[in-house]
Amino acid sequence: MSADVVIIGAGAAGMMCAIEAGHRGRNVVLLDHAEKLGEKIRISGGGRCNFTNIDTRPENFLSGNSDFCRSALARYTPRDFTALVEKHGIAWHEKKLGQLFCDGSAQQIIDMLKAECDDARVQLCMPAKVTSIEKRERFLVATNRGGFDCQSLVIASGGLSIPQIGASPFGYRIAEQFGLKVTQLRPALVGLTFTPETLAQFADLSGVSVDAVVSCNGVDFRENLLVTHRGLSGPAILQISSYWRPGLELSVNLLPDREALEILDSAQASEKLLANVLGEFLPQRFAQRWVDFNFENQPLKRFSVPRLREIAQRLRDWRIRPSGTVGYKKAEVTLGGVDTRELSSKTLEARKQPGLYFIGEVVDVTGHLGGYNFQWAWASGHAAGQAV
Repeated sequence: MSADVVIIGAGAAGMMCAIEAGHRGRNVVLLDHAEKLGEKIRISGGGRCNFTNIDTRPENFLSGNSDFCRSALARYTPRDFTALVEKHGIAWHEKKLGQLFCDGSAQQIIDMLKAECDDARVQLCMPAKVTSIEKRERFLVATNRGGFDCQSLVIASGGLSIPQIGASPFGYRIAEQFGLKVTQLRPALVGLTFTPETLAQFADLSGVSVDAVVSCNGVDFRENLLVTHRGLSGPAILQISSYWRPGLELSVNLLPDREALEILDSAQASEKLLANVLGEFLPQRFAQRWVDFNFENQPLKRFSVPRLREIAQRLRDWRIRPSGTVGYKKAEVTLGGVDTRELSSKTLEARKQPGLYFIGEVVDVTGHLGGYNFQWAWASGHAAGQAV
């Protein structure tokens, strides 16, 4: 079957690209190996899909080339996508920090994209497993549902995160097949693990959440951290995981809105135990275990002034060294991807192979937590859709 454009991957980026290309009058075929459309969209945002962030800026993305995402993001903004959502009558709300969610369910976003694909006369073929890709005069795509040839081929197959719903290294292999470099890949927006020794100290606190500032590699995030049965998670940890590397420590400020030394000084003459004083500002169970792990739990009046300063310093700068991450099964995205130096920032077309495009998560552009990765999917899909 011949088409103008074949897009491999019917997720957020792939559908957006198909919609834009189809509305331009291109004959588009959209392939995916999955049986259900937009499965990663469906499970996102706790089932309500954090579909964009109104505060999206290039600074919210990690890449080997920090300027690469600017062009696409500038040409398709959160306001543009929100207008599409409203066109389909989907109610939404801002949860916090610019994060926009459906009032109903993520299925509404999938249905909206499917309706737009239908309106653009996109031919959806799924499940279809791609078995080979060749380039002669046109691209030849062989699948278990037959062969396709096309002028433009778009790879929107995603990364390695959440393999249980079908994630695979397919896109990276295609990039390498055509001589494009792929940067180092790592799980991102992912929980961090402790060594067995550290875990033994904190494992029974699983479920306890603390508002904190977590820092690593010169970057910090202020949100909740969550103790888990394997280590730490929660928004602050997911955010910092994109910057953490094996061997590095995290610095945690457990009292970001308080001056720790003032708290200790005000209670210095008290018979109150250290854990009880801290328990007025931190979850009591966490305060107790943190003190047991770091200091002696005794009345504050027994601590010397230098010791109180040491405790205050530790509260501002608690150092912990994760042993690893919980891996791709729990990671929201993949850090790294097709090297942006191989692609046009305006069109996402491969410089070495005209007609070949890479969009979405498969590219070395990774957003922070909070709707940024969806906005990159919409923007990169839209940019390629205008060019194919």
